[in-house]
Amino acid sequence: MIHPALIRKQRIIVITLLALIVISIIVATGLGYSSLSYNRLIPTLLGHGTFKEEFVLFSVRLPRIIITLLAGMALALSGAILQGVTRNDLADPGIIGINSGAGVAIAAFFLFFPIKAGSFVYLLPLVAFVGALLTACIIYVLSYNKNVGLQPVRLVLIGIGFSMALSGVMIVLISSAERAKVDFIAKWLAGNIWGSDWPFIWAILPWLVILIPFALYKANRLNLLGLSEPVAIGVGVSIEKERIVLLLTAVALAASAVSVTGGIAFVGLMAPHIAKALVGPRNQMFIPVAILIGGWLLLFADTIGRNIVEPDGIPAGIMVAIIGAPYFMYLLMKK
Repeated sequence: MIHPALIRKQRIIVITLLALIVISIIVATGLGYSSLSYNRLIPTLLGHGTFKEEFVLFSVRLPRIIITLLAGMALALSGAILQGVTRNDLADPGIIGINSGAGVAIAAFFLFFPIKAGSFVYLLPLVAFVGALLTACIIYVLSYNKNVGLQPVRLVLIGIGFSMALSGVMIVLISSAERAKVDFIAKWLAGNIWGSDWPFIWAILPWLVILIPFALYKANRLNLLGLSEPVAIGVGVSIEKERIVLLLTAVALAASAVSVTGGIAFVGLMAPHIAKALVGPRNQMFIPVAILIGGWLLLFADTIGRNIVEPDGIPAGIMVAIIGAPYFMYLLMKK
């Protein structure tokens, strides 16, 4: 049973985070190369803005903000699931190579399979999922020992090696490509929010609508997987089945996110840790908090990054890495 005081604390934190996200969205809508006056936001939202104001808000700012928020939520939830499944606090889809696997699949698809623009948007998450899934399966198999089961530390080390190797594969893929395509993949690698249009929102949204409730439904299973294997088996958990289902969920979430935002790491590492520090390690309690923290963190990083240097700014992936890399090193040394 969860203590009522902890439930109240979680609700206060969730409300606070929602307020922080709303404030960040308002700030983000007014900042940028083409500024939008804050006193014109509500009239423009209600359809009383000028052509320029409506274009900036509805065609430039809002799609990017929503995409960034959704992708941050997906990456945070993916990281939380991976940390629970592997019993390793260093697990993150960007660090252990899942994002890189999705990136290689997207690069190959983009370079060698010409397809209509309208279909391209909706196929991207699926292509990224296939690449990420293959990578995750290989890493899982290499990290598994039939005598001791999954080895968490080995999984992280193999994942980091795969991430580096797949980055090399990406360079080979783009070495003979035409300049326009190379520019696109280079921006993807840097974690540039490139899918900043409404069709990309409709492409990623169904994945989150299905997978976030599913992950919350499986939260108690994640709690049990965090115990030792004999204890989990003793309470009736089919360990391998649950691990595979949850791993597929984490891969799908990460793939859907990076297919429209590029290679962004560390969000899935930091958000679950901050959430656990706030409300404790129970998945039912910290997963909703982690989802909101992940969305806000990526939104904040993108807002700061795109306004530091005009007009192109600094990619969100680099801004998150500036924060996340020292945090990763701290956790690595601590663990």
